[in-house]
Amino acid sequence: MTSASPLEPPRCFWCDDSPLYRDYHDHEWGFAVRDDTRLFEKICLEGFQSGLSWLTILRKRENFRAAFADFDIARVARFDAQDVQRLLGDAGIVRHRGKIEAAINNARCAETLLESQPSLAAYFWGFEPAASTRPARITREALRSMTQCAESVALSKDLKRRGWKFVGPTTMYAFMQAMGLVNDHEEGCHVREAAMAVT
Repeated sequence: MTSASPLEPPRCFWCDDSPLYRDYHDHEWGFAVRDDTRLFEKICLEGFQSGLSWLTILRKRENFRAAFADFDIARVARFDAQDVQRLLGDAGIVRHRGKIEAAINNARCAETLLESQPSLAAYFWGFEPAASTRPARITREALRSMTQCAESVALSKDLKRRGWKFVGPTTMYAFMQAMGLVNDHEEGCHVREAAMAVT
């Protein structure tokens, strides 16, 4: 548990003194998301984060949204080689060819998935871990030991089978944490109860 100052409420240990990071923690991280566009955006940004800090990606998020058509699945799926070159020249995002091509590939895979699923939300939330499998208490020690779970492994395996890229089990667990499929706010964090109330 950490607190930026005596006037700040208690927060999860990973929050630093960045106002942007604290705002993300307080209003987004761990709150249930069932909007397909937001889910697609997050899975793409988790891929871009690979090897970097989330704060780096968060600072560039608006640039990513502008560059990737607000992560509209149909539009990103139509990106072509010219778009890849455009994105490689965009200093406002992470200019990594493999990650850029993965985001485009994943948009196309999302379209295919939606041919058999009612929504991305229905698909992703189908991997929500049962409450009985979760730790009795979410502590700093528990969080540090939980870099993946059986469901994130299963989700990763299924997405890879469907052709998705940059969707390893640890990345998928971070996605599940952020999108509220699990509530990993620490015991005592001022946001924990509020996040649990959102379904």
